[in-house]
Amino acid sequence: MIPKHPFASDLTPERELAEFEKLKPRLKEVWDSISMRDEEPHTSVVVPSLTLDQSELRKLEGSSYYEERLLFLLIRLRNPRARVVFVTSQPVHPLVLEYYFQLLVGVPASHARSRLTLLCAFDDSPRSLTEKILERPRLVERIRAGIGDPSRAYLTVFNSTPLERKLAVLLGIPLNGVDPALGHLGTKSGSRKVFREAGVALPEGFEDLRTLHDVEEALLELHRRRPGLRKAVVKLDDSFSGEGNALFRYPDRVDRDSVREAMERFEYAVSWETNADYFARFERMGGIVEEFLDGDHKTSPSVQLRVDPHGAVIPISTHDQVLGGTSGQVFLGCLFPAASEYRLRIQDEAMKIGAVLARHGVMSRLAVDFLATRTEGSDEWTVHALEINLRMGGTTHPYLALQFITGGQIDAGTGLFFSPRGIPKYYRATDNLKSEAYRGLLPDDLIEILTNNGLHYSHNTESGVLFHLIGALSQYGKIGVTAIGNSREEVEHLYARTLTILDRETNYGR
Repeated sequence: MIPKHPFASDLTPERELAEFEKLKPRLKEVWDSISMRDEEPHTSVVVPSLTLDQSELRKLEGSSYYEERLLFLLIRLRNPRARVVFVTSQPVHPLVLEYYFQLLVGVPASHARSRLTLLCAFDDSPRSLTEKILERPRLVERIRAGIGDPSRAYLTVFNSTPLERKLAVLLGIPLNGVDPALGHLGTKSGSRKVFREAGVALPEGFEDLRTLHDVEEALLELHRRRPGLRKAVVKLDDSFSGEGNALFRYPDRVDRDSVREAMERFEYAVSWETNADYFARFERMGGIVEEFLDGDHKTSPSVQLRVDPHGAVIPISTHDQVLGGTSGQVFLGCLFPAASEYRLRIQDEAMKIGAVLARHGVMSRLAVDFLATRTEGSDEWTVHALEINLRMGGTTHPYLALQFITGGQIDAGTGLFFSPRGIPKYYRATDNLKSEAYRGLLPDDLIEILTNNGLHYSHNTESGVLFHLIGALSQYGKIGVTAIGNSREEVEHLYARTLTILDRETNYGR
């Protein structure tokens, strides 16, 4: 018989907030005990829910399978006394689980499996996983039953909202993520305010906009401040991966009538977006307008940080993001680490931003996106901060994969990651390796292909390819890839070879 939570049926908003505050200090205690000893017993409850705006999430094909990206958090089972409770919307294919277990060097798969509680909502509807869990009181109780000692447990989520706060309270464990009350600091508008407070350069622009009229006024004022400006960007406050951005091109003659007419021709990340739908969401969530920064050479690096429960800001990684889509603003993948020309500079700027967030009370893993530009003939890069993501993102799971597979660590002084043998590591990752030819490939087929073609990661050479989003392959023809090597050149070769092999193998029967 699974014990019922003592106040699951009468959790008022006031009581929820009070209980959430009581749980916060416990995260420090768990953090400290784990930090003091590598093999300290604890339980990590992982709910990889993309609790984001659902109209924006629908643009992400196969979004429910993105929950599988956090299977790299099974790295925590390297500690033989740790437990993991992992919850998904749909069942994880047994071969997918086996694939991750065989990557856990030094830990028998059977031992790791015995310390994993895998639960599922059996619900593939286009809603957040946390919402599905909260609709199922018995599933909540099953998660609680898998925790063991709640004083040594914490909840890890993709992003924190009031839904995740409620789940943490019902489970009786602290949330390892930002307090939802501080979520505004991670919006596009909030990011701009934090950048100013940190003294970090940002594009000229305006925040806290709500209406189409606000956008019109902002576009006119922006051009008055930047007379030669040819393009501007409108961004939804709570969008992600560049999917909520709209590109605006200024007409040759700029006045209210011409700008209003040009606003009928916004360029969106997806072809089916309309002004009516976009600005309905804009009025609901708000947004910003800012200048479109350009240069002869332009890159989009990002920095991952963690603000620990004691307020210490810890650098995690730097990446160069790979962007695409019709406007060139949609996140497609990343390269690790960011280019040496600006790697430490963006890390330093991100640390200033992290310090401001820590002062506001943020405790979370987070990322800061930048834009780096350089004019032809100059060696100097100009760096602007673009946005803060108070959540896990597209650069989180590849880095977890690197930790998972190598057991190495980052050197903050250089921004490089070194394996235990002292070898610097590089990777290229994407969630968007997609082809119509891949549709119909089962997990079994993928495992056979990578085995027959020697694509597995080799611990001898410390290089190879890891796959994720395996569950999305058959239905959506979509797979995630992280190619890990000992140089950028080796990584690019591995990545290209992977594409060649998949293309060749999916011609089977055609």
